[in-house]
Amino acid sequence: MDYQQKNMSVLVTGATGFIAQHIVNDLLKQGYKVIGTVRSEDKGKKLKSQFGNNDLLEMEVVPDIAQPRAFDDIFKKYSSEIKVVLHTASPFHFRATDYEKELLIPAIQGTKGLLQSIMEFGSQTVEHVVITSSIAAIKDTYRFLEKDLVYTEDNWNPISWSESQLNPQDAYRGSKNFAEKAAWDFLQHNKGLIKLNLTTINPALIFGPQLFAENITGTLNTSAEVINSFLQSMPDRDITNIRGDFVDVRDVSKAHLLAFQNEEAIGKRLGLSAGQFNGQDLAEILNRRFQQLRGVIPPCTSEGAYKIQPYAKFDNSKTKEILGFEFITLEKSLCDTAAQILKKEY
Repeated sequence: MDYQQKNMSVLVTGATGFIAQHIVNDLLKQGYKVIGTVRSEDKGKKLKSQFGNNDLLEMEVVPDIAQPRAFDDIFKKYSSEIKVVLHTASPFHFRATDYEKELLIPAIQGTKGLLQSIMEFGSQTVEHVVITSSIAAIKDTYRFLEKDLVYTEDNWNPISWSESQLNPQDAYRGSKNFAEKAAWDFLQHNKGLIKLNLTTINPALIFGPQLFAENITGTLNTSAEVINSFLQSMPDRDITNIRGDFVDVRDVSKAHLLAFQNEEAIGKRLGLSAGQFNGQDLAEILNRRFQQLRGVIPPCTSEGAYKIQPYAKFDNSKTKEILGFEFITLEKSLCDTAAQILKKEY
């Protein structure tokens, strides 16, 4: 599918995000014109500057994606240009206290509002929407430790609305689950009114370096903070509860582009996982590769995730076949992330 055409733009919502910055970078490298949404003019100016004031990058302010008609003006302004929309904007943190207001409603309304704006003002030009969902919309958290259970891209997390009110973690899982379902339901409900291809990207916990080292701060985005907090932990920290599936941010970005470039991705959920890890895997790699961390972080005392702590596995072989590239390994992703953080700190 040839999308590299004159007068054609890719809209990236939430352009200042961890994943989105890598996506914008990859799009610019491939010669696309990019329209990025940001929450404030200052954020837009900073991001534009970080990309060297690239002429192919435009910034548009959307203060609150959950507000009605939040994206209307963008599609009115660029109605003849936007053919692809990459929707990455959605809250991801575990600090919420009002779960509906801070996580659930912004995720759901942001997705539905975007699609509504496309239907009203971009239905003649927008051809493909790619939505950043999550493995949280696939896996049933309460069955996570069942070692013989295998998930695929076809599974859905059965979390209910009431269950999503229990804690910040379940609120986030619910937000991704309900927002993604809203997108598929919108497409089905408006099948005769809108001709639109949809693909969702469902990544596991995302490791990897920040695109710009200056974005390294004391506390990083939620997924990268797993590594950051590990680097700042004490040697006696209990790391037995750290476990999950992972994928590198650079692979997540690559998958977003392939999602609209590869016809085989139309109508698919692309599950991104490079494998499983646990705290002992992190400890083993970091102690072996970074001498200055020995005695500072928890030591490696046993074997890693595949050998002593098996849990529900994610079979994403369908996704791997569609994407056609090898995922970055845990060691490379972890070391690239740690090296960037340590260079800033030490």
